[in-house]
Amino acid sequence: MGASLQTFSNLFAQAEAVPEGTSYWGWFAYVGFTLLLLFGAIAYAKRGFKERVFKNPLAQAAEQMYLFIESMCVNTIGAHGRKYIPIIGTFWLVIFVANTVSLFFASAPTAELSFNLGMALIAVGYVQYEGINLHYHALRQKGRDPVTSIVFGFFLHLRHFAGPKLHWLMAIIITPMIFLIEIVSELMKNVSLSLRLFGNIHGGHEAVEAMNQLGHSAYIPVGGFLLLIKLLTVVVQALIFTLLTCVYLSLVTHHDHEEGHDAHDGHAEAPVLTPAH
Repeated sequence: MGASLQTFSNLFAQAEAVPEGTSYWGWFAYVGFTLLLLFGAIAYAKRGFKERVFKNPLAQAAEQMYLFIESMCVNTIGAHGRKYIPIIGTFWLVIFVANTVSLFFASAPTAELSFNLGMALIAVGYVQYEGINLHYHALRQKGRDPVTSIVFGFFLHLRHFAGPKLHWLMAIIITPMIFLIEIVSELMKNVSLSLRLFGNIHGGHEAVEAMNQLGHSAYIPVGGFLLLIKLLTVVVQALIFTLLTCVYLSLVTHHDHEEGHDAHDGHAEAPVLTPAH
């Protein structure tokens, strides 16, 4: 079984064609295989949603995953966090399935830094979009035209990077420094999200290969003993990426919703912030 998986993995990775690691087409195959597994699992789970009581194991798992994502979004972002369940759930599924692939194959999409950076750019970019979007809808409520609302919404979103309001004399010196630090910090979120995921998944493969080399002479796959640790990493890294995205969304949306600027959701904010299950 192990030999078959290794052969299948080598066909995907085409590692022989690129001495330094997996080739471009190898990564493309890994991503395609991950998406195939993901869409196949979703299609099978949907078949069980037609029943009043879910008997399909994947349907039951999907229900629990939804409740978990909903709880994380609501408890971290607020009652309006339910709006973000689709994007947070998508991140969770992609990262979890890709990490699971890394347990059985020589590599995985999340073992490639560029793939993780792409997801990080989407996550952080969406956070900035939501921050601008909230100001846009608040200005539209006040009767501003769409173009003016977009322009002013953008600058109002940038304003929160400048920190608290200070006396004009202090603001001349301190405010630009705070603004620069906050902008750099915002950009570094992309590095933090992508490097953390890449380091843990890629590092796991390197650790397994190193341990397998130690047991090579005795023909013992010593790296297999790391499977339980890698399984824990699969779940933890998916949790960290999605939880941090929820925190970033909370930082740009919480203040506006406290002031009641949530008309763009089409309903008022619920007074209770914890989901009732």
